[in-house]
Amino acid sequence: MQEPLNASYPVLPLRDIVVFPHMIVPLFVGREKSVRALEEVMQDDKQILLSSQIDPAEDEPDTDGIYATGVLANVLQLLKLPDGTVKVLVEGVARVRIKDYLENDEYFEATAEYLTEMPGDPATIEALLRTVNDEFARYAKIKKNVPEEALSAVSEAEEPARLADLVAGHLGIEVAQKQDLLETLSISERLEKVYGLMQGEMSVLQVEKKIKTRVKSQMERTQREYYLNEQMKAIQKELGDGEEGEGEVAELEARISETKLSKEAREKAEAELKKLKNMSPMSAEATVVRNYLDWMLSIPWGVKSRVKKDLSRAERSSMPITTGSRRSRSGSSNISRCSSARKSSRGRSCALWALRVWVRPASANPWPRRRGASSSASASAGCVTKARSVATVGPISARCPARSSRR
Repeated sequence: MQEPLNASYPVLPLRDIVVFPHMIVPLFVGREKSVRALEEVMQDDKQILLSSQIDPAEDEPDTDGIYATGVLANVLQLLKLPDGTVKVLVEGVARVRIKDYLENDEYFEATAEYLTEMPGDPATIEALLRTVNDEFARYAKIKKNVPEEALSAVSEAEEPARLADLVAGHLGIEVAQKQDLLETLSISERLEKVYGLMQGEMSVLQVEKKIKTRVKSQMERTQREYYLNEQMKAIQKELGDGEEGEGEVAELEARISETKLSKEAREKAEAELKKLKNMSPMSAEATVVRNYLDWMLSIPWGVKSRVKKDLSRAERSSMPITTGSRRSRSGSSNISRCSSARKSSRGRSCALWALRVWVRPASANPWPRRRGASSSASASAGCVTKARSVATVGPISARCPARSSRR
């Protein structure tokens, strides 16, 4: 599984990238140790060890901050830029594991050993090969930034290990996930992992596409509304009624914000104000909306009147409706006491009782007295008593004074 290498190699720590075998990748190098390692490679025509950093944010990693599994690579091209950085084109050759670091103050240098890959079941490998190849074509259509060269290389790859590495190198996944694929030596297991990661990426990309489409349509609709509103303002200004309408709308808007409206009333007022903004100030509909808003804002929202609860004054002012009708006075006093006892006026229901009695003189009796009728019956006929309930309660029968006297 492991085959030691005879020589030591310069080590180039990588940030935010994992290089797989069979991949050609451009790198920009700016750290002094890394630049000196590349210079050493170009002078002696050596290969270089590429391994990713565990923490990409660390500027000067030590040997413990570099993954042990990396790639032995060839340097195809090196170009020094004016700002002091170096652009290098490398090609991954094989998986290796770093064994020991050598003492070197100028750059990282280490010995390594090859990692031998393990093939799996041929039928399983063939099925995974076809599945990953087809799925990568769909993935490239959704991602839209996969180069044509990568598509051609994947479609032409016949070796399962080469296909898995090429697809893994173009997936938009985390560095730790790519490093896990680099350290997976079983080809069938690696293909399964690549397929699963590709499925997850496709799901995320489809959701991102839906979000971008929805946001784009919302922005287009907002821009369209803004453009139409500006056109309407320009037309109203040309007609001469734009400034007047804007002043009225601004005044109503200020009144709505200052008035202590309820939630429902504020929503209704804002909806009517929005409708008014889109109307011509001289139209009949605008007049109706303005009158409605004026009426709504003229209501004393949040203003409560003070309730007077003077029981003695209420008893003095409750005069008897008819002689001896103590029931009326006691009813009025009870209402006042009820109102005073209950602090909240919510849900209050009071029944007002009153007795109305008409006493008709005997001379005004339109019905002649029958012969033999008693005086009490005459008085009873001349007395008409009515009872009325102001609230929704049953009537009260009032006694006739004549009948009372007869008893």
